[in-house]
Amino acid sequence: MAEGLAQSPLAPDAFPDLPVIDGVRFAAVEAGVRYQGRKDVMLAVLQPGSTVAGVFTRSATRSSNVLDCQAKISGHSDEGAAIIVNSGNSNAFTGKAGDGSVAAICEAVSAATGLPQNRVFTSSTGVIGERLPHDRITSKLGDLVDALDVSGIDGAAEAIMTTDTFPKGACEEVALPDGTVRIAGIAKGSGMIAPDMATMLVYIFTDAQIEQSALQSMVSRLNERTFNCITVDSDTSTSDTLLIGATGASGICADADPAFEQALHRVMLDLAHQVVRDGEGATKFVTVSVTGAASDADARTHALSIANSPLIKTAIAGEDPNWGRVVMAVGKSGAAADRDLLTIRFGDIEVAREGWVAENYREEDGAAYMKNPEIDINVEIGLGTGSATVWTCDLTHGYISINADYRS
Repeated sequence: MAEGLAQSPLAPDAFPDLPVIDGVRFAAVEAGVRYQGRKDVMLAVLQPGSTVAGVFTRSATRSSNVLDCQAKISGHSDEGAAIIVNSGNSNAFTGKAGDGSVAAICEAVSAATGLPQNRVFTSSTGVIGERLPHDRITSKLGDLVDALDVSGIDGAAEAIMTTDTFPKGACEEVALPDGTVRIAGIAKGSGMIAPDMATMLVYIFTDAQIEQSALQSMVSRLNERTFNCITVDSDTSTSDTLLIGATGASGICADADPAFEQALHRVMLDLAHQVVRDGEGATKFVTVSVTGAASDADARTHALSIANSPLIKTAIAGEDPNWGRVVMAVGKSGAAADRDLLTIRFGDIEVAREGWVAENYREEDGAAYMKNPEIDINVEIGLGTGSATVWTCDLTHGYISINADYRS
């Protein structure tokens, strides 16, 4: 957590009690990459036979870490795997020096763990454009390996934070025909959040046995309904990474099990929502649902136009039920719309119907609704059956203060 930042009012009451995932161990240390007096590097080591899948930012300026992970992610190996993450420096826009830092870290992790370098996955998050002092990380590998523990995921969640005001975790246990499997995940993200993959760092672990291509297909599908449906400020990071490791320690196969996929979806959606709830300066959690669009793609375009509108987000921050700004956002989105068919609701309150203010709408009802910490904006386009839901937060003075005064 950045020094001086108060915890988000939308934060959960406590970090969840994440279950031990057999086959993976965690450690976290203070390396002083940028921050002092806090854990800023985490290591996870997965047992032999584990599979790893992931999705990454589509930014044209993605970091050396992301490029290296992308090159390795589809590989098959009977070896285990390691994930090492630092906060405070994103190792992005650092040219060949960034590539060298990734190589040095992978080599050092390989030497410390006995894993091949092509099974070492790295992530960095923080300030862009400064060379990563990777020697501060590699010098701590002995301490990290010595500290590896099956119960160390809580410390790992703290070590990956930048402007986050709380660590993020989620879990599920799901009964499959052959027994119970467990899923546990952690995430970081608060600003520079917009859907073009995961727009944050996310690490999920399960003791289920899943073949790599099946795991990759599953996480790619679920990503489109979770992390690719959130936005805080419409900015896509250079470092976005979601990695999921399946250790197979349970001996229970979940390659094509719908119950497992549903449980993984719940974990991913929970983490995605927590990122929005920790949006920089956020005081309102906002669900934007669009129905009746010409297609699902059009519905998504409309929903994101609403969710990313500074005028709408500031109106929500000011608790102003300014539904005219929703009309504006639909009109500018570029997707098909007809002003005379639009119906808009704030929660259960119908504020506009078929292109005009609703007959029974009262401004005081809308204003009262906007005082809630959670806001639903529902728009019926009236052109078809397309639908989409995205999640966002309000835009407050806090966001400006954080990004004007603090460099993560």
